[in-house]
Amino acid sequence: MKGISILDGKYAVSMDMYPLEDQASNMVYKFYDHLKEGRFTTTKCKDCGVRSFPPRVICPECYSDNLEWVDLPTEGTALAVAEQLVGVPIGFDTPLIHALVDLSGEITFICATQGLKAGELKVGDKVKIVVKKIEPVPFDGKKGAINEMERVFFVLEKVKSGGGGG
Repeated sequence: MKGISILDGKYAVSMDMYPLEDQASNMVYKFYDHLKEGRFTTTKCKDCGVRSFPPRVICPECYSDNLEWVDLPTEGTALAVAEQLVGVPIGFDTPLIHALVDLSGEITFICATQGLKAGELKVGDKVKIVVKKIEPVPFDGKKGAINEMERVFFVLEKVKSGGGGG
């Protein structure tokens, strides 16, 4: 059975750091549908205007469920950087680098990076959100068949500085 490759084909749901992304398992499944389309989105309350990240099903400000999906910027600036060199969760590569990122002044949150070496990302560096495929998970299909649920998630990459000499 497929799952987290480090577990040699044994799927251990308690070790999986990523959510199920289908409508039956996740109330904000549209967020993952949008990621698959290359869009980075969140919810905005139609009653009070509050945008929340991660996406919500109820506004944390006025408790309304009158929400809409809005697009967010995909580029921003690293405000802080944390590097985990040992003890990373199963399925993640070392070093595990996280950044507190400001997406063009619209939203600030913590996000993992990909493809970076320790010391490579600095405060003030430009970063962008990219969508990556993650390993599918097995689930019971119709009539007891085992199927795989394709999944995606988002990570940060450092924006390469353009034009020579840098």
